[in-house]
Amino acid sequence: MKINDDNVIEISEELSSEFEVAKVLRQYPKDTVIIKNVKGYDMPVISGICNTRDKIAKSINCEVSEITEKIIDAMEKPIKVDKFTDFSEYETSEIDLDKIPILTHYKRDGGAYITAGVVFARDPETGIQNASIHRMMVLDNKRLVIRIVPRNLYTYFQRAQKLGKDLDIAIAIGMDPAILLASTTSIPIDYDEMDVANAFKGGNLELIKCGDLNVPQADIILEGKISVTETVAEGPFVDLTDTYDIIRDQPIINLETMHIKKDAVYHAIIPAGFEHKLLQGLPQEPRIFKAVKNAVPTVENVVLTEGGCCWLHAVVSIRKQTEGDGKNAIMAALSAHPSLKHCVVVDTDVNVFDAEDVEYAISTRIKGDRDIMIVPNVRGSSLDPVAESDGTTTKIGVDATKSLKALEKFERVSFGE
Repeated sequence: MKINDDNVIEISEELSSEFEVAKVLRQYPKDTVIIKNVKGYDMPVISGICNTRDKIAKSINCEVSEITEKIIDAMEKPIKVDKFTDFSEYETSEIDLDKIPILTHYKRDGGAYITAGVVFARDPETGIQNASIHRMMVLDNKRLVIRIVPRNLYTYFQRAQKLGKDLDIAIAIGMDPAILLASTTSIPIDYDEMDVANAFKGGNLELIKCGDLNVPQADIILEGKISVTETVAEGPFVDLTDTYDIIRDQPIINLETMHIKKDAVYHAIIPAGFEHKLLQGLPQEPRIFKAVKNAVPTVENVVLTEGGCCWLHAVVSIRKQTEGDGKNAIMAALSAHPSLKHCVVVDTDVNVFDAEDVEYAISTRIKGDRDIMIVPNVRGSSLDPVAESDGTTTKIGVDATKSLKALEKFERVSFGE
């Protein structure tokens, strides 16, 4: 596993995988931390490999301000993987989850959860492979229950149900951050996320043939099937907004084989931590950017803010050319990411990564009755605690751009001194 952090914190104190490890990890929200001594296990736990934009930028060889551009470029110019390796570096055995220090994070959780597992599967009809990250609750040493939302894997699962055949999957845990990022990126349905990952890696990505699936090298790879007939209650579990998600019946995964590297480290993502937020939200920024660009070609950047859980609140930077550009950008952003609840549009002299600078724009450049848009009774996010039971909410757009009619009033004097 590649680590893009020069200051890794190592903790040698013996800690239990039930609550204690997670509690310590939460004390280091933006650090990379290795827990070296997990009670009852030979395998260490690592967390925080993707919990800052800087680490993510380093993983794909760009600056923080260039992440969106880099993701779009990889999406539009994927590189077909043509390099393959095997399991010679792994110890292969019958499945036994008791050998892996899977964490229980909070006392109300439904159980121990795999939180950094990327699931690989093929469409039973088209054969197209998909990679996506899912939370998976441990049922026993051979079974998991997986939360599936209506995206590609959900479609594959429904098609497998119609065929009456369990869906073959592989679960990879502990991989290069660039590959993990590619696995969370929203790409066209006929693309393979590993070709996007290969673009991030300059065409040097190697995959392992795992049955009918092509899986990247990871510290842990599990093989099994999603049952099309068996379900069980999944949850409770703390989701993106640091609130408990509801309990639902979800499909069971029956595992068969495990492949573990000699010096494997178990990667755990802390629920509602910065790693969770960035990996779920940041890949949505390119989609918003492209939609805004269609409406306002002079868009500079889009950020789903950490304070907005990287999901509910966006800041959009534009080079304003005409009055009304700000509101057009708002409408495009809200449409591109249906879960988006609040959108603030700013000028290019405002740093979209600095919450204080964005607040400055809000405080000095808006007139409430003119610049705030309120859109009631629209589809929102199921993660929003104030959304109605049917998912509807009220969305707000704030045009915090300078009026072109009086630009001299908004000159930031200190910028020119």
